Amino acid sequence: MATQVHPTAIVEAGAKLGQDVVIGAYAYVGGDVTLGDGCVLHHHATVEGYTQLGPQCEVFPYAFIGGRTQDLKARPGKPGLKVGARNTFREYVSVHLGTQEGEWTILGDDNVLLAYSHIAHDCVIGNHLVISSHSAVAGHVHVGDHVNIGWNAGIHQFCRIGDHAMVAACSKCVQDVPPFVIADGNPCETKMINAVGLKRSGFTDEEIATAKLMHRLFYRDGLNTSQAIEKARALPEASGRVAKAFVDFAASTKRGLA
Repeated sequence: MATQVHPTAIVEAGAKLGQDVVIGAYAYVGGDVTLGDGCVLHHHATVEGYTQLGPQCEVFPYAFIGGRTQDLKARPGKPGLKVGARNTFREYVSVHLGTQEGEWTILGDDNVLLAYSHIAHDCVIGNHLVISSHSAVAGHVHVGDHVNIGWNAGIHQFCRIGDHAMVAACSKCVQDVPPFVIADGNPCETKMINAVGLKRSGFTDEEIATAKLMHRLFYRDGLNTSQAIEKARALPEASGRVAKAFVDFAASTKRGLA
């Protein structure tokens, strides 16, 4: 299938379109945009700024991808947005560029952003994120792989969310959420291990048990973070991927653990 551009769409001079791209009615593509092979922009979709979409991304009506940051520190320049393959941006989703020249907002592969959700400037998003409607991720947030952010959740700037974590609906996240856990509340607190998500992702029963052990050690045994890290590193499970990921995440936190 050859590239198809509806006659009412606007594709500015300089835009780079891959093979088999489809651009619907009244869609807009800016002059610094690169669309990978097989990208689909539905009617009234907008992709602008210094934005690179990987192959087979889909942008639904009224989504705004590559908008200028809302950060008041922004200055004239050419910050960017890099998006991997097979990402879905539903209606009214907004994803902003980085703040300064040479800075980027980055999304990996296979992410699904549901209607009205927002990814702000300078975020680094991994792979297989599902972010529900009306949720917002503030600037400089780092999100791991296989993360689920529930409806109307808010993630504070500079927070991190670890791999395979879930932030429940309506949560206010102001600290780092470790991998493998479910966080909920206002402000959100780590409640339990994301056992169902881990099972679906192919983790073994032993690895899920290790995740539960890490949760108990950090949240139930009355230890501070430094003490929990020291104790966790001495465990027989310390060399496994679950314990190592949890401990490494905890050791690198700057905002503290939720």
